[in-house]
Amino acid sequence: MRLIGLTGGIGSGKSTVAKMFAALGVPVYNSDAEAKLLMGNSKKIKKSIFELFGNEAYLEGNLNREFIAKKVFSDKEALNQLNAIVHPAVREHFEAWVRKQDYPYVIQEAAIIFENGMQDKYDATVLVAAPKETRLARVMARDNVDEHHVLSRMDNQWDEADKKALATYVIENINLEETKRKVQELHQIFLKK
Repeated sequence: MRLIGLTGGIGSGKSTVAKMFAALGVPVYNSDAEAKLLMGNSKKIKKSIFELFGNEAYLEGNLNREFIAKKVFSDKEALNQLNAIVHPAVREHFEAWVRKQDYPYVIQEAAIIFENGMQDKYDATVLVAAPKETRLARVMARDNVDEHHVLSRMDNQWDEADKKALATYVIENINLEETKRKVQELHQIFLKK
């Protein structure tokens, strides 16, 4: 079974592309969604997050996302520490999930494959890309936030050109029909290899 890493910056549309692959019957693992579940349900992870951020990290047993987001987006060291807790657990969960799949390939949707130096863990990587202005407009509309908020999140991510240099394939997600065509093209490539 081939492992395909699917990534892209905020607002690029990687979740849209992941849904297109899923609609073709491809098993897709959403790392962000699974990380949130693990942070909410794993006693080991909860304990580590409590130790890192204190009692405000959870409210009535639920992860205080707003509090955590404020902490990590203004403090790279806190973000690195949180990632050191969550990423190995997600990787372990993903590997267990892969063992249960029965398909020629699976996709792991993950925001920071290249930033973590994880590209070598995959048979191929797919970068979903879009112009910065497009990504900015998408996130502002989706999350109902101002430009400054989105730009501060973008500043924590690698430049798209650096990601393109490392990606096996790039999907320019500007026109939805063209994106669907590219997904179907890659699907055929991944099925054959």
